Amino acid sequence: MPELDSSVKNVVNETLAPMGRSQIREFAEKFAKIPGLIKLTLGEPNFNVPEHVKEAAIESIKENESHYSDQKGFLSLREAVSGYLKKQFDLQYDPEAEIIITIGATEAIFDSLAAIINPGDKVIIPTPTFALYIPIVKVLGGIPVQVDTTPDGFRMTGKHLEEVIQQEGPDKVKAMMLNFPGNPTGFVYSKDELQEIVDVVKDKNMFVISDEIYAELTYGHKHLSLAKLMPGKTVLINGLSKSHAMTGYRIGYIAGPKDFVEQANKMHAFAVTAPSNPAQFAAQEALTNGIDDPIEMRKLYQERRDYLVDQLNDMGYKTALPEGAFYTFSEIPAKYGLSSVEFANKLAEEGLVGVTPGVAFGKGGEGHFRISYAASMEDIQEAMKRLRKFTESL
Repeated sequence: MPELDSSVKNVVNETLAPMGRSQIREFAEKFAKIPGLIKLTLGEPNFNVPEHVKEAAIESIKENESHYSDQKGFLSLREAVSGYLKKQFDLQYDPEAEIIITIGATEAIFDSLAAIINPGDKVIIPTPTFALYIPIVKVLGGIPVQVDTTPDGFRMTGKHLEEVIQQEGPDKVKAMMLNFPGNPTGFVYSKDELQEIVDVVKDKNMFVISDEIYAELTYGHKHLSLAKLMPGKTVLINGLSKSHAMTGYRIGYIAGPKDFVEQANKMHAFAVTAPSNPAQFAAQEALTNGIDDPIEMRKLYQERRDYLVDQLNDMGYKTALPEGAFYTFSEIPAKYGLSSVEFANKLAEEGLVGVTPGVAFGKGGEGHFRISYAASMEDIQEAMKRLRKFTESL
């Protein structure tokens, strides 16, 4: 195995070098090595991709759809995205100029931030949240401003947002990351709560990048996109990973104002050239003939959610009822004297249940742990038996 030559050991990206890997992935991989452990860590749906969606990918291969697509993705897929967003969320996007198909929502986040950030620019990141936002901002030369939203029930209020913008400098804040339905909390913003954000941002020189990858997984009400209230300043991120259990197909998309999309598409083209053809044809099928596919998944997720929340609260782990996504975010009782990492490690080693420590989701996550109920009900029920026994031993 080749070793790095001593003459190039310091020739690395000084921003990237000190960063660790995703803590979510680190804990998932670490716990997966423990024999007999039930893993409730990753947001990986335990459902299979719908058959008609798989067939569309297979057929594209048979038909020799093997050449480069348009860099923004096949126009037919962008038209499907546009039609889907109109039908499901009453949003209007020009498929030719205002939509980019990306390699998952992750690339969409990177491209969107790259289109905005200049060195020293600040991006407001309400926490706890999907922690990938933080290192991406840093790699791009920006400054992530983590805001703990725990005192406000995991929501960024308009008042708090205004205070943070003034404190950090309105001329330096270029964007805010908004993630809802929320990972890890399952929190969903109401129309009034979104309007508070709009009222603050509307006269500021900034965008809101709204990661709405869990939009199809809301319980008891339909998702309202921020783009419906503020289309000219919202960069919408979405994809097929959660709605259609297509995590491995890696299809996401950006929808936004034409001038913004033009800039984001430059980074997209530099980084990946174009998305994979079979995955695009599968996504097109999902968004045209499979809009109802998430309904049954959502029903089963809700059953798991209700069971989990009842169990967790009964054991003394204060847990709010998630309104979306497929996670619970529970408070670790202070009497146990354990940090979120200590709790997760102890539970894995002694209780054989894998959860993600809250600190993996930013500064606002400490003192909590996340459970993914994208696992089977059988695994969840057994995990709760183990958690109860473990809790009694503390």
